[in-house]
Amino acid sequence: MLDFLYQPWPWYVAGPIIGLTVPLLLLLGNKTFGISENLRHVCASCNIGNVEFFNYDWKKNGAWNLTFLLGVILGGLIGGFIFANPEPIALAASTIDDLRALGISDFSGFVPSEIFTWDVLGSGAGLAILVLGGFLVGFGARYAGGCTSGHAISGLSDLQLASLIAVVGFFIGGLVMTHFIYPVILP
Repeated sequence: MLDFLYQPWPWYVAGPIIGLTVPLLLLLGNKTFGISENLRHVCASCNIGNVEFFNYDWKKNGAWNLTFLLGVILGGLIGGFIFANPEPIALAASTIDDLRALGISDFSGFVPSEIFTWDVLGSGAGLAILVLGGFLVGFGARYAGGCTSGHAISGLSDLQLASLIAVVGFFIGGLVMTHFIYPVILP
């Protein structure tokens, strides 16, 4: 009966559910959607000092957003542990060929073990990538006024030009990373 929970949902089911999020938020009186803003709400709720950026009424718009973040975390845990799909990830043959050309050969788990193990992540290069990448993602999300989900789902549906520019920038950055930087930094 619950077999559909163990399988990936098709785009024509998951897409409309995601698409209906924004109209639902507008009906509820909230106009913002995203995850990165929660970092600011957490800092504001902790009252970490006299930093003007964090001095605002975070409960006004932050409470529902933090609840959403908690739901994302709980949903990920439920989906990853309770309803985990035991089958290997289905990758296109062309993707497997491209990854093999980069030296990745283990496709048995959720992520390639050649990249995502404590040995690799704990190496000098792995730590540099984590710290530099984390900084760039955090700074970039703040500088762009939101993360990819906030701009792509909420901003584009609200017809914001800044969100269109940000989404195009995210897409270009992903292409540059995939085609020019990954081949250089992967072991």
